[in-house]
Amino acid sequence: MRLTRKTKLIYGVGDTGFSLTSTILGAYFAIFLTDVVGVMPGIAATAIFLGRTWDYINDPIIGHISDRTRSRWGRRRPFLLYGALPFALAFMLLWWKPPLQQGVLLAIYYALAYILFDTAATFVYMPFFALTPELTSDYDERTSLTTYRMFFSILGSLAAFTVPLLIIGAFQPQNAGRVFLMGVLFALVSAAPLLLTFLGTREREEFMEQQRPSLKESLRSALKNRAFTFGLGIFLLTWVAIDILQAILLYFIKYVLQRESQSDLFMAVIFVVAMPALPLWNWISKRYSKRTAFIYGIAFWCLVQLVLVTTNAVTPAPFILILCTLAGIGIAAAHVLPWAILPDAVEWDEWNTGVRHEGIYYSLVTLIQKIATSVAVPLVLLLLQITGYQPNVVQQMPSALWGIRIAIGPLPALMLLGAIYFATKYPLTREMFGSIQQELESRRKNKAIRQPDLPSPN
Repeated sequence: MRLTRKTKLIYGVGDTGFSLTSTILGAYFAIFLTDVVGVMPGIAATAIFLGRTWDYINDPIIGHISDRTRSRWGRRRPFLLYGALPFALAFMLLWWKPPLQQGVLLAIYYALAYILFDTAATFVYMPFFALTPELTSDYDERTSLTTYRMFFSILGSLAAFTVPLLIIGAFQPQNAGRVFLMGVLFALVSAAPLLLTFLGTREREEFMEQQRPSLKESLRSALKNRAFTFGLGIFLLTWVAIDILQAILLYFIKYVLQRESQSDLFMAVIFVVAMPALPLWNWISKRYSKRTAFIYGIAFWCLVQLVLVTTNAVTPAPFILILCTLAGIGIAAAHVLPWAILPDAVEWDEWNTGVRHEGIYYSLVTLIQKIATSVAVPLVLLLLQITGYQPNVVQQMPSALWGIRIAIGPLPALMLLGAIYFATKYPLTREMFGSIQQELESRRKNKAIRQPDLPSPN
C-alpha cells in the first residue's frame, strides 16, 4: 500500500514530541540531578533506576490493551487523543526542584515523577509506534514512512540538544527556575503533534475485524517469531548505545573537551547533518536491503566513536566538528533502519498465526530497551562516581576523565558491534517478505485461513 506524502508527514510529525522529551530526558536529566538539584551521582542513579523499572509492567499492559481496543477511531488513535495532556503535565514535573534537602527524599520524588511520566508516555507512544505496520504493508514504503518519521525525530533531537541550553544557560543550582521553564515549554510543544497525527491518519478496517488476542497468546507469538527476536536485538543494542551517549555527551563536552559554551554547536552539527543523511540510508536500503544498509551505517558510526575517545581540550575545534559531521551520518542510519526493520515481523507473525500483535510487539521492544537502559545509564553514573567525578569542578581528576572517555567510546562501540552481529543473522529478506505479503493479501481477499505454501520459518 502506497502512502501519500501528506500522510507520511502527518504521521512523522507525531514523533517530534517523543523525540523532544526522550532526548531532553536522556541528555539533561542526569546532569540536572547532579549539578542543579545537587544530589550525588549514586542518588541520581537510584532515582533513574527506580523510575525506569516501572516499565517492566507498564509497557506490555498498554501494548496489549491497544491490541484489544476496538473503537470508531480504530485501535491506536484514541490513545493519542486522550493521552496528549497527561503526557505534557507529567513531563513538567520532572524538571521541578522541590523544596527538599535530603537526598533520599529527592530520590523518592524524582523516582515517582519518572514513573508518572513513563506511564503517560507509554499510553501515547506505544499505539503511535504500532501504527507503522498498519499504515502500509509495503517493504520499501515502510522504510520511506520511517524516514519521514525519523526526520522529525532528528529535528526534535536537534531542538532538544540546542534550545534547552539557550533557555537554561549553565547547569548550576541558581538556574533551577530556568530548567523548570524549559520543561513547561517543551511539554506543551511535545503534546501538540499527537493531536495532529490523530486527526490526519486512518487505520485499516480489516485489522479491526480480527479476533482479540489474549496476553498469553501474544507473548507466545513474539517469542516464536525469529524475525522479531533478531530485529529486537538490532534495535535494543543500537538504542542502548544512543541512550548511553545521550547521558554522557554533555559530561564529555564540559569536562574532557572543556568547551561547554560550544555544546549547542557540536550537537547542532550532528543533527543537522543527520537529517539530509536519512534519504541516503533510505536509498541504500532500497538498492540493497535494510539489513545491509544497517551494517554499513552502524560500522561507520562505531569507528567514529572510537576516534572521538582520542580528543581532548587541546584538540582543534575543526577536527571535532568533522567528527560531529561523520557521527551525524551514522546516527541517521541508527535512527531509521532499526525502526524500519521491526514492522516486517508483524507480517511474519500474521503469516504463522493468522492474528496481528503490533501492540505487544512494540511494547516488548520498548520494554526490553528500557530494562537495558535502566541498568546501563545508572551504571554509567556509578562509573563516574567510582572514578572520582565531582560536580562543577574546573578540572576533573584523570581517573574521572577516563571514566567519561570509556562511556563515550568503547562502551557504545561494543553495543553497536553486537547490533551488527544480530543484523548478520536477521532471517527476513526482501524476497521472502514479498512472498509472505502476497500470501496474506490472498487470504484476506478470500477470507479463508489456510497454511502458507512457503516452508515454515520456525
